[in-house]
Amino acid sequence: MKKNLIILFLLIIYLLISSSIHFYIPCPIKTITGFYCPGCGLTRMLLSLLKLDFYKAFRYNPLLFISLPIGIYLYIDFLIKKDKSLYKKIPEKVWYIVIVIFIIYGILRNIPAFDFLAPTTI
Repeated sequence: MKKNLIILFLLIIYLLISSSIHFYIPCPIKTITGFYCPGCGLTRMLLSLLKLDFYKAFRYNPLLFISLPIGIYLYIDFLIKKDKSLYKKIPEKVWYIVIVIFIIYGILRNIPAFDFLAPTTI
């Protein structure tokens, strides 16, 4: 629990500092390959959420924007129940489906016909 709070604190500090000096850690996959990964736009999405600008947050990364409430729910449920087997609670087939969805999303956002999935500049 302590470790998670430290990570959350460091994430918030990073977001606050990066938004004030406009310096963000570049995506290594985008830098090396030139392609968007499923996580591209995450930092800008989180900054938009901190400003309660949900439209921009969704446009930066729609899949993670939709996935975030599910992840928060699972994490809170994990903290309340003190159940150490969070990954065992979700069937293995569901994890495979989630992985496939993220891979397909990563591919689609790099195809010109699906450019609306790429992180946008608003």
